[in-house]
Amino acid sequence: MSINNTNEELKNNIIKNLNSLKEKKLNKNKTKPEPVKTKKPKHNITSETKERPEKTGKKNKPAGLDKSISDRLNKLSAAKKTAAVIIEPEEAEFEEIAENKIDYTEFIQNQNAIEIGEEKHEIVGVRFKPVGKIYYFLPKNNNFQPGDKVIVETSRGLELGNIVFSNRVVSAKKVVLPLKPILRPASDEDIKRVERNKISAVEALKIAEERIKEHGLKMKLIDAEYTFDNSKLIYCFAHEGRVDFRELLKDLAAIFRVRIELIQIGIRDQTKVLGGLSVCGRPFCCSSFLQSFEQVTIKMAKDQNISINSAKISGACGKLMCCLKYEHETYEQLNKDIPRTGALVETSEGESGVVIESNALTGMCRVKITRALNKRGDSAENVIKPYSKKQLKIIGFTGKEPEPEPESAEEVSAEPDIIKV
Repeated sequence: MSINNTNEELKNNIIKNLNSLKEKKLNKNKTKPEPVKTKKPKHNITSETKERPEKTGKKNKPAGLDKSISDRLNKLSAAKKTAAVIIEPEEAEFEEIAENKIDYTEFIQNQNAIEIGEEKHEIVGVRFKPVGKIYYFLPKNNNFQPGDKVIVETSRGLELGNIVFSNRVVSAKKVVLPLKPILRPASDEDIKRVERNKISAVEALKIAEERIKEHGLKMKLIDAEYTFDNSKLIYCFAHEGRVDFRELLKDLAAIFRVRIELIQIGIRDQTKVLGGLSVCGRPFCCSSFLQSFEQVTIKMAKDQNISINSAKISGACGKLMCCLKYEHETYEQLNKDIPRTGALVETSEGESGVVIESNALTGMCRVKITRALNKRGDSAENVIKPYSKKQLKIIGFTGKEPEPEPESAEEVSAEPDIIKV
């Protein structure tokens, strides 16, 4: 039985009542044995449901059951035939509803929340960095609140994470199985240990920079991090190409006596780690709220009528600014309803002309109209007039009809090269 997550008190009340009713029914069957009858389990729903024989007497309509509740129960029986709900209340549950011990409306809503054949899991969201991806874990019968610190097991070992959102029930289709459980809430000693690891990571970064100079390697160290249990020391570095750092790894492993990982990151990941201020005066989007990088193309700038100037549309990382993606979907919808630049149009005044400029936000276009000065057409003049998109009708294109431009994808992040010792 799936209960809405927003009403835990109602959930416990209903489960308690149903369990007590089942116990009473079992005790009654033990005292008064009846001949064994084969029937399908209560919770088993098949594609072909047979109609049950109608019950008579009090079993069909319990005492004290008013007309409105009786009508709702009939609707419940009809819904069960169409597989809308999984569990139909038994006779004792009808009596509980009739005596107002269970709220019928909420009871039915809770039943309808279950989708047949769909598996659900109770999860919590955990984040390990201030601006990072959210990972799902099983709460293990614990109720967590946003801001709580917990210890979980990841592919890197034990890690301390922050709860982003509290317990909620989601469909199994929305998570990647299998999910790992939360081991335990973090203690004060765990938090102090993380702080000590950060201090040790700063020292490890300085030592690694000295060893890089000794080996003559042209690589830029960006960050160093210890795992929670000090079993790994992870370095992030930036370099345009590949670099042979096997001798460096041996020296670092001999110094720290832990497992060393060197991860090569791209220019965008480097900017995300270091942070800074963008041309708009605000902190970088990637280091303040973006959880992951999305594909940004030059077509997005063209659709928004932005001047194709690399100095204006590129960020501090040298790649196209991530903010070009934010409003692109809106511009795509607006551009469908407005003539493109170069379109041959007919105005509401009956004249034809060519669109030389269009503004998707205002819905206005500037049209160049060529008018003859005499009847023979020996001389003409060009008149540029503004029109709204509702005053224009597309009748063709100057030259060939424009084809959709191929999207030249910008590099999001370099594929990391990981060498482990």
